[in-house]
Formats: sequence, structure tokens, C-alpha cells
Amino acid sequence: MGGYVNQMTKSRVVRVGVLAGIAGVGTLIAAWGHASTGAASAWRTWGQSATVMLPPAVDNRYARIDYDNFDARVQGVMADPSMVGLGVVVVENGRITYAKGFGTTQAVGGEPVSARTVFRWASLSKGVAATMVGELVNDGKVSLEAPVSNYATTLRLPAGGETRATVDDLLSHRLGIVRNALDNKLEAGVDPKLLRPQLAALPVFCAPGACHTYQNVAFDAASEIVQNMTGKSYQYEVQQRLFAPLGMIDASVSRAGLVASRSWAKPHVGRRTVAVNDNYYRVPAAGGVNSSILDLGRWMQAQMGEAPEVVPDRVLDTIHTPRIFTDRHLGIFNKTMGASQYALGWRDYNYLGHRLIGHQGAVMGYRATVLFDPQKKSGIAMLWNSQSSRPVALQLELLDRLYNLPRRDWAGLDKTMKVQNVSATVQPED
Repeated sequence: MGGYVNQMTKSRVVRVGVLAGIAGVGTLIAAWGHASTGAASAWRTWGQSATVMLPPAVDNRYARIDYDNFDARVQGVMADPSMVGLGVVVVENGRITYAKGFGTTQAVGGEPVSARTVFRWASLSKGVAATMVGELVNDGKVSLEAPVSNYATTLRLPAGGETRATVDDLLSHRLGIVRNALDNKLEAGVDPKLLRPQLAALPVFCAPGACHTYQNVAFDAASEIVQNMTGKSYQYEVQQRLFAPLGMIDASVSRAGLVASRSWAKPHVGRRTVAVNDNYYRVPAAGGVNSSILDLGRWMQAQMGEAPEVVPDRVLDTIHTPRIFTDRHLGIFNKTMGASQYALGWRDYNYLGHRLIGHQGAVMGYRATVLFDPQKKSGIAMLWNSQSSRPVALQLELLDRLYNLPRRDWAGLDKTMKVQNVSATVQPED
């Protein structure tokens, strides 16, 4: 499984209305661009209570990274024909210092990608599910140590394993079944509520809790836990408890939410636009979230502890604590990070002594990635609408800038960029 940047132009100011027209919700106006004077804390009324919302504007007071240079590197990656559209957001010291769209929503006849263009999150959605369950744990409604069978889900495991596998095992992919079990049937259109009982017929891969085997069909039992313990749909609870109070105004948990967006990026295989496949929307806890890159930046801030009224520190400590080592070794990113661990819906990495938290996602025609340093409260996230792996190297380039390390050509751009005029002015978007 945009375009706003703090150094783009002094003259451009973009005003964003937040959930205008919803009863009880005020309109928030934010100034964007190089002329931004910073974002003060904003308040939103939701229902009967006021909730502190994350500062929404790009705030260049906190910027330490040379974004002119970084911007040129991103443009270099976008020159690859495997790329169509891309959203990039960077957080430094808990504040968004860069948020920008590149390319187009469609290879032929698309519109420019902006920081408000909506993409699919794919498996980044698992961090949302873990956070949502973590909130219910914090409320005393769910126990991570209780067996999954306590919460009346459709999940069945070999040898009655659902009575031994805990909620903690579920969210860390330690259920004892083969990796990506029955994903092929999910992709063939079978209802996941019919598939989860079929998992019981699989051979035992390991004892519950003993090994890490990544799941989608099984993992989505988390959405059933949320629904059964709240009496509301998973989508409703996520929207009301997490996305709305965080000001994630472009976020949704459905195919309908994606295609209803004012601007949304169409999926591509190569340069060919393909239809939006709804298979993984039917396992919303595993892969159902959509949002703009700006909203993903707000989500990253919340995961750094910048919105404790919405996501308390004790929830973050619970879901970010690693449970088990994983065996991901392919690709430049995984080779550079070395042995990683899995927490609850999140991966735990180590980059040259720096602890990082993140996740990657992929569904047909979309890719997504988020990575941040919880101590520095700094990181980078990207969303794009093709199957290219090129943007992943930009994370490593950003980390080297963040930690003041010697510059390395992770993206393999040095030779081509010496030939091209990389200092050419980037045209601001409307």
C-alpha cells in the first residue's frame, strides 16, 4: 500500500476558509507565502466545545533549511517522466515551513497540483487507526492487552487465535498469519467482512505476538473495534474526533470523499490515468484516508505532540513505542535506515543515531510517505499520484539538511542539474 512555499513570492497571499457554512464553525483566514508573519494559535468551535487547532500557515520564522535549493531538487525529481503530481510538506520545530504542490493532477489535461490538492494516503491510514484506537484506550473503552475477540469483530484466526491475539498484536501486525493474507481476494472485490472469518482456515505462521507479518484485511478489524465501542461509523469517529479538531479540512475516509474534493489527483500507472480502485477503501483502517499535503502536515504536527488537546502525549507514547523488529531491506530508503521496528500503525527507524517515526503507503496509482523526528519535532511528508519511487530519496536529502550532515546526492540529480539551469525562477501558482 498546493502550492504554498515560504520563499516563493513576496506578493502572493492565499486566503483559506475553514469549513465555512458548517453550523458552529467559524471561518479561519490564514496568510500564506513569503510575506507570512507567522501563525498564531487559532480556535474552532466544534459542537459545544472550543478546541485548540494547529497553526495552519506556513511560518518562515522557524525555517532553517535552504528551501530554494531543496525546491530545485524536488523540481529535478519531477522532471522524471514517471512523475505526474506531487505534494511536499516540511515541518521544523513543530511548525510547517514548506508546503507546496508540483506537477499536475492528471498527465493529460490536468490542473496544477497545489497544497490543497487531495491524494490518497494508502497505508499511512494505519497510523490514523492506531491513533483512534489509542484514544479509546485513553478513554478506558478499549484495552490493548485484551484479546481481539472481546470486541465482537469479524476477525477469525487459525486455531482460535483471535482469543489469544490482543488489540496490541492487531495494530502491530503480530497475528500469526502469513503476510498480506487474502489481499488477493480483497483486490478481487470480496467483502472484507466475509474475508476476515476465512483467515481461520490459513495455516499457523507463528504464535500470535511472536512475529511481524504485515496485514490489510486483518488490520481493518480495528475499524470494527472503533464502530462497536462507539456506536458510530469508523469514518464518522475519525472525522469528528481527529480530522475536524485538527483543522484537516480536506481529509476524508472514503472514495466519495476523494472524488468530491475541489481538486484531487487522479491515479496513474506510468503516464496512463487509471480508474480509482475502491478495494482498499473497504478496509478504511488499513488504507482509506485521503487528504491534501497541507492536511498531512497538520497530521504530522499532531503526531509530534503539537495538538495535545486532540491527541494527548500518552496516546502518542503508546502508539509510537516499538513492539517488534521487521525485515524490510529493499530500496535505498530501507537499506539506509537498516533494521526498523513496528509500533502501532507506525514504523520506528534510526538514522545515524536519530530516532525517526514514519510510514509508507501504496495503492494502485498513488504513493505516500511520512517521516519525522519526534525529539526535534521536524520531518517531511509527500503524496504523489504515480507508482514512481523517485520521491523517497528526497526524504534522505531533507534529513541531511535537518541534521547539518554532509550533502549527498540521494536523488541522483547532480549530473543532470549541472547541465540544467537549476537557478531558474520557479513560477508561483495562482
